[in-house]
Amino acid sequence: MRHWFEAVADHTGSAYLRYSFTKGTDQEVAFLVDELGLEPGMRLLDVGCGPGRHARALARRGIEVVGLDISERFVSLARDGAPDGAVFVCGDARSMAYDAEFDAVISLCQGAFGLVPGEDGDVLRRMVAALRPGARGAMTAFSAYFQVRWLGEADDFDPGAGVNHELALVRDEEGRDATFDLWTSVWTPRELRYAVEAAGAHVDALWSVAPGDYGRHAPDLDHPEWLVVFRRPPAGAPGGGGR
Repeated sequence: MRHWFEAVADHTGSAYLRYSFTKGTDQEVAFLVDELGLEPGMRLLDVGCGPGRHARALARRGIEVVGLDISERFVSLARDGAPDGAVFVCGDARSMAYDAEFDAVISLCQGAFGLVPGEDGDVLRRMVAALRPGARGAMTAFSAYFQVRWLGEADDFDPGAGVNHELALVRDEEGRDATFDLWTSVWTPRELRYAVEAAGAHVDALWSVAPGDYGRHAPDLDHPEWLVVFRRPPAGAPGGGGR
């Protein structure tokens, strides 16, 4: 059964990169390189990589990147003209089989985490499992505080589930519009900390951010996303595995 996002990606194609929220890639990557201590030669997994904007920027810095996305359309776009060191695969983040293979893992702009309400924990567990013991990851998630504060008429928000549903008008490469159902999970900092711990990792930091404005902002009501930095425990530590 196809994930609902695949139809959105099929329609959007390369027009995805025209949206304003994709224009801050360089700033976001620079912040993550510094925060995660990324260096040339390291291996990084980009979960829900979309057309590959973060993965390609990281590969240009000498980092070996595997980008995974559920959309064949987006993976095809990511592969087209990809720099050396960037490999893209089509796969489901909920069932990734990577085991202690990466020096870092990311999932940004709700590329995977947050798009499978009720199964976000599966995505996070597989992300943590992909990390080498002691390695770190980063992911973004929509802020429940921001969502409720700016709830729009087109939003159908379920307070019990913490899931927002909207009918979104999406434009393709030729300028043709189509309407799609979008479901996204929204989170509080407390919920995210619990989710990370349940997945077998520890939270190193949690900040309020916006696309193109990644920084060490204390949690607030004014930014649309959280950026969580987490760490898989070292081998031998509780939850750290045997490697």
